[in-house]
Amino acid sequence: MSLHPTLQPYADAWTHSIEAISELVVPLVEADWNRRTPCPGWSVRDIVSHVIGLNNEMLGDPRPIHTLPRDLFHVTNDHQRYMEMQVDVRRHHTSPEMTSELEYMVIRRNRQLRNESRDPGAKVRGPLGAELTLEKSMRGHAFDMWVHEQDLRAALGSPGDLDSPGAQVARDVLLAALPAIVADKADAPRSSAIVFDVHGPIEFLRTIRVDIQGRGTLETAPALGPAATLSLDWETYVRLACGRVTPEAVADRVKAEGDPKLTAAILRNFTVTQ
Repeated sequence: MSLHPTLQPYADAWTHSIEAISELVVPLVEADWNRRTPCPGWSVRDIVSHVIGLNNEMLGDPRPIHTLPRDLFHVTNDHQRYMEMQVDVRRHHTSPEMTSELEYMVIRRNRQLRNESRDPGAKVRGPLGAELTLEKSMRGHAFDMWVHEQDLRAALGSPGDLDSPGAQVARDVLLAALPAIVADKADAPRSSAIVFDVHGPIEFLRTIRVDIQGRGTLETAPALGPAATLSLDWETYVRLACGRVTPEAVADRVKAEGDPKLTAAILRNFTVTQ
C-alpha cells in the first residue's frame, strides 16, 4: 500500500460510502431514480450523477461540454453551476446507464487510490480551477460522499451509517467550521463561550471561545457560565449544517439555552455546505 498514512482515513471513508451508495442504488427500479432527496433541487439520479462526475474529475477526465437550461432555480451561483453540469448532462440517463457508469468509476477510483503515492501536500486541481492540497481534496471528497450517502438513505427510507468512517470525517469537517460560524457569522460577544453538546451515534462536547479580538477557537474543555448552549442529536446537527433542514423545521430537536438572540443567530448561520 503506497497511500500516505495521513490520507488513509479519507480513502477508507470514501470506500465505505461509495460501496454503501452502490448497494443502495443498484437494485432500484426506474421510478425510484426520480425520488426527491433532502439535497435542494436534486433527485436520487442527480445525486448519483454528481458522485460519478466529481470522481471522474478526480480521475482526470475532461468535464462535459454542456449548456445548462435557464430554469434551474436551485442554481444561483458559479459553484452551483459548476456542480450542476455533471448532474444535468445525465438527467435523461436510464437506470442501467447510471449503475454501469457508477460501477466503472468505482473500479477506476479504487485502482487510483491503490496506486496513489503522492505526498498529502501535493497540489491538485479542485472545483472551478482552484488549487488545493491532495489531503484537503481527499478529505472534501470523503465528506461529500458521506453526506450524499445520507441524502440517498433519507430519500429511499434506508437509514444507517451515522457512525461510519465517513461520519467521523464529517464530524471533523463540521467542527472546523464552528469558530467562523459563531465568531464571524453570528457575531458572538467578545470574551464569551458557546457550548455545543451533541449526542447520538457520534457524540461530542465542544466549546467555541471568542477572544477579546473577536476570534473564535474550538476547545474540548467545557465552559463555566457559557453565553449559550446548544444541545442536539448528531443527525439533526448534520442536517442543519448541510442545509437539509431549516432551524424552524427541527426546533423540537434542538435545546437552546442562554442568550436567545445569539442562539438564533448561530442556527440561522449554521449551514456549512449545501
